[in-house]
Amino acid sequence: MAGAVALCVAGLLPLADAWAAVARGHDVYLFLAGMMLISELARKTGLFDHVAALAVRRARGSARRLFALVYGFGIAVTIFMSNDATAVVLTPAVLAATRAARVKQPLPYLFACAFIANAASFALPISNPANLVLFGERMPPLAAWLARFTLPSIIAIVVTFAMLYWTQRDALAERIADDVPTPPLTLQAWLTTAGIVITGVALLTASLLGRDLGWPSCIGGLVTLAAVCATQPRLLVPAVREVSWGVMPLVAGLFVLVAGLAHTGVIAQLARWIAWLSAHPHDLTGWFGTMAAGVLVGIACNIVNNLPAGLIAASALSAGHASEAVTGAVLIGVDLGPNLSVTGSLATLLWLTALRREGHMVSAMQFLRIGAIVTPIALIAALAAQSI
Repeated sequence: MAGAVALCVAGLLPLADAWAAVARGHDVYLFLAGMMLISELARKTGLFDHVAALAVRRARGSARRLFALVYGFGIAVTIFMSNDATAVVLTPAVLAATRAARVKQPLPYLFACAFIANAASFALPISNPANLVLFGERMPPLAAWLARFTLPSIIAIVVTFAMLYWTQRDALAERIADDVPTPPLTLQAWLTTAGIVITGVALLTASLLGRDLGWPSCIGGLVTLAAVCATQPRLLVPAVREVSWGVMPLVAGLFVLVAGLAHTGVIAQLARWIAWLSAHPHDLTGWFGTMAAGVLVGIACNIVNNLPAGLIAASALSAGHASEAVTGAVLIGVDLGPNLSVTGSLATLLWLTALRREGHMVSAMQFLRIGAIVTPIALIAALAAQSI
């Protein structure tokens, strides 16, 4: 926001253009608001704590089985609730589960939350707000999305799991407790579950029809909040207050910064490169160029975060009339590439914040050591699958 304000104060970007840039993000704001409300309700009502306890009991004393269950649950949450929900809501629940199971080394399960949040984030359009940023009004219908990204998404999820498991195999050799009490589901937790299901159906329907996803998400969050608070009014203030509303000005500021960047000519140069790649879809050079575009965007996400990288890429893709292959490669880079470092995506930063709030410290170098092994292989495999 400080950068956006500085652009306007210095006269480098007209105020009208800045407001227009902020307005372009309305669908993203609505989507994030709805998802964060539902996620906070799931945490407040104990829904995810209940599911985490069930996972520990189902693991039957096996750390490896618990790791697979956490990863599998993370897939479901990411696909149907967004990667930010996985980072914000699942992480504290997994921490509670590892404490209950008396796990000596909780990091493998926490890494599972972080890595699956990005690896599964292009399974559906609703799985990552960056998808909305990248496609904007050009969002493909659900059927076209599934046809294009199902195979790369499956490969990204499977390869990420295999590589992450391999890096954590020694820590997962321990035995864990299985006599964990399961907290009962309250009426409010059942109402939140119903809200999640209904919102998910509404989002899938909107995606299938090629409609915006912001309003279904926002309305679903508000309706769920109203239903839960009608039965327990004291949840209203904490649920609304503890939502990470600071994400909104962050996203708005990024839209303004990208609008300012458009005046420098950088986006125009990127658009020319994208136009060239799109005009040579069957050439070997074009194929390698498309792969390189996905890799370079993935690296850029770790330098500037995937939201601004996605915004810059979206402008360049639109201006360069990008082909489906180039757009798909850039999307995979924006969604999967951030698994390299803690600065790669908003979801990973939220994950890190959630850990620190619970007293767990993970350094940037700790994450990078794992990300440098997991991410390149998963990213290249997914990009190759997308180009088939």
